[in-house]
Amino acid sequence: MKQKHNVTVAGLNLTFSTGSIAQLAGGAVNVNVGETNVLVTACAATTMRPGQDFFPLTCDYRDKYAAAGRFPGGYFKREGRPSEREILISRLCDRPCRPLFPEGFLNEVQIIGTLLSADLVNDSDIAMVNGASAALAISDIPWNGPIGCVRVALIEDKFVANPTIEQMYSSSLDLIYVGNAKDMLMIEGSADQITEEKFIEALAFGHESIQPIITAIKELTVLAGKPKATFKLVGATPEARAIIERVVPAERVSAAIFGFEKNVRSANVKKLKDEAKTALTAELGEGKFTDVDLNVVFEDLQYKAYRATVLAKGVRSDHRDAKALRPLEAQVGVLPRVHGSAMFQRGDTQNIAIVTLGPTKEAQDMDGLTGGAKSKSFILHYNFPPFSVGEAGRFIGPGRREIGHGALAERSLVPILPPEDAFPYSIRVVSEIMASNGSTSMASICGGCLALMDAGVPIIAPVAGISCGLMTEMDAHGAITKWTTITDILGEEDHFGDMDFKVAGTTKGITGFQLDLKINGLPFEIAKTAIFQARDARIEILKVMLGSLPAPRAGLSQYAPRIQTIQIDPEKIGLLIGPGGKTIRRITETTGAQIDIADDDSGKIFVYSNNGEAMNRALAEIDGLCGGGGGPGGGGGGGAPIENGKLYNGRITGIKDFGAFVECTPGKEGLCHISELADFRVRRTEDVVKMGEMIWVKCIGIDERSGKVRLSRKAAMKEMEGQNQGGGQAAPAAPAPQA
Repeated sequence: MKQKHNVTVAGLNLTFSTGSIAQLAGGAVNVNVGETNVLVTACAATTMRPGQDFFPLTCDYRDKYAAAGRFPGGYFKREGRPSEREILISRLCDRPCRPLFPEGFLNEVQIIGTLLSADLVNDSDIAMVNGASAALAISDIPWNGPIGCVRVALIEDKFVANPTIEQMYSSSLDLIYVGNAKDMLMIEGSADQITEEKFIEALAFGHESIQPIITAIKELTVLAGKPKATFKLVGATPEARAIIERVVPAERVSAAIFGFEKNVRSANVKKLKDEAKTALTAELGEGKFTDVDLNVVFEDLQYKAYRATVLAKGVRSDHRDAKALRPLEAQVGVLPRVHGSAMFQRGDTQNIAIVTLGPTKEAQDMDGLTGGAKSKSFILHYNFPPFSVGEAGRFIGPGRREIGHGALAERSLVPILPPEDAFPYSIRVVSEIMASNGSTSMASICGGCLALMDAGVPIIAPVAGISCGLMTEMDAHGAITKWTTITDILGEEDHFGDMDFKVAGTTKGITGFQLDLKINGLPFEIAKTAIFQARDARIEILKVMLGSLPAPRAGLSQYAPRIQTIQIDPEKIGLLIGPGGKTIRRITETTGAQIDIADDDSGKIFVYSNNGEAMNRALAEIDGLCGGGGGPGGGGGGGAPIENGKLYNGRITGIKDFGAFVECTPGKEGLCHISELADFRVRRTEDVVKMGEMIWVKCIGIDERSGKVRLSRKAAMKEMEGQNQGGGQAAPAAPAPQA
């Protein structure tokens, strides 16, 4: 695919191309990483909707199955709604791009990324972010870029920039780093309890690695960039601002905020807002101002109020100091029938986490369109209902925010989970947010960890999460002149502050992290302070968590499925499965246990059941079938052959109008004709026997040519009755099918 302009980033296998694709877009760039190709376009609306007071930025990434030479699955052979992976990549692109648009620029901007080619070696998420940076940089859209994005791995104690998908399997760190030429802008990822010192080294390595990308985008802008267009910036009129600031001076806003609960703060601010609106109407008249004037000025007033005393005195709106946590509470076992549950509360933020354990077949299948894992056995789902913020809103399926918060909590807990060979369960954690006032994703980590412990999951170490915020003061050129990092931010401190730096980890090190900014960059000095401040806070949180449950419970809930792991000859896997899955299906249906076979052809079998009898029956069946009978490949055919004239205690495996099929030894069955079921006339087979029932039968004949076995319950009952009358055993010693 020939392009007019190409710029290559040396050492990162990365190429930017523009000029012949999507030429009508404001900016369009092809990004190649190996043979993975992503087209990213950027367009801006020329007008705004009347009364608009927010910035409608949309970042949408889409995988295309054709890129990997595949058909979409399912009935409809067309890509549908975005997957979780596509949503997470879209959010990854949105978060570092958003703060770099000019203040007051509210024209709609749409960034679209399309996967055109996937080599199954290099992932496309990094390409999407770099493509968005390049597309915005060469477009006519005002934007304070460019930025660069790189993935950093830690393999054998060495940092690797932009590793392949295969290399990531050996990495103890997955860091996505985004920054500009001077500072970091956004980070996210997970780690295997990496120390804070090593984490800071990784950040420095990532910042160094993005510099060639930024240089390349600047070169592309020189070659193909458009002059930046002039757009009208939205703000309050000077007349409206003067009236509002006179009627509601800064000290009144501070008085309405400081020392009150969230709901009271909101009510107090609304009263001031109504008062200001009344003054505007009286002095300017109806129609001479808009809600935009009111909203913009009140945003500015609260922005200043929330940071004024923090920067001057280190005191926040709820009278905490900069490093103080809100009151903590932790409980486990809060729900009676679930496999594990916990409630975690930090201030107003409250979470209930619920754990469900299941067999390995319950693992979530992954699309694997661009390579990587095919399934995952640990899932965390985050739910954020409207009542959690005291509102009556739309109650629909999970949005992008829910998916993003759930992914952050999930990857923060994965590093402390036991290996699957030691705890072969699929695990689902559901985080239900009961109340929200800051960092519900971190509460989900704390509550989720406690729920795992309550469920008896033998985690490696407890993990907790906390968010740090930032309040800054800047000069006329945008340089930070004064700053304070704050621990455990409120929802308003997140909204009116400059940073939301979430860090999760154990006492040993970091397991998950995510940084979002509202300023144009975060100096390393501030980042380091926040990282160590978060460490101190999570250690305090862990003390409270472990006070409710010091260690994972020794046993599972009585309602959770039990598991037995057994090893069979790998060559007998086919014998256990049977033709078309008939044998393994019969065992699961007749015993009630769930049987999973390891995907690695090792011969490892997992048997799940919350019923001890069902578990023992399934184990006995498998042992009788694969524990020694049969040669390589199952040539032995399963259990011992049925012998003519012998009695068997067999299991009903099939019911027909003409009789019942009975399994006498593992894998060996015969037909008990309806006329042989009883010593009286039987109208329906089900009147005498039921599916799965154990009955005594006697082999009364075997066809020499076909090998078909004829059985008789009537003959068995007669023979057993004669033995009992003669003083013999109540039941003859015949091999049972589960032996």
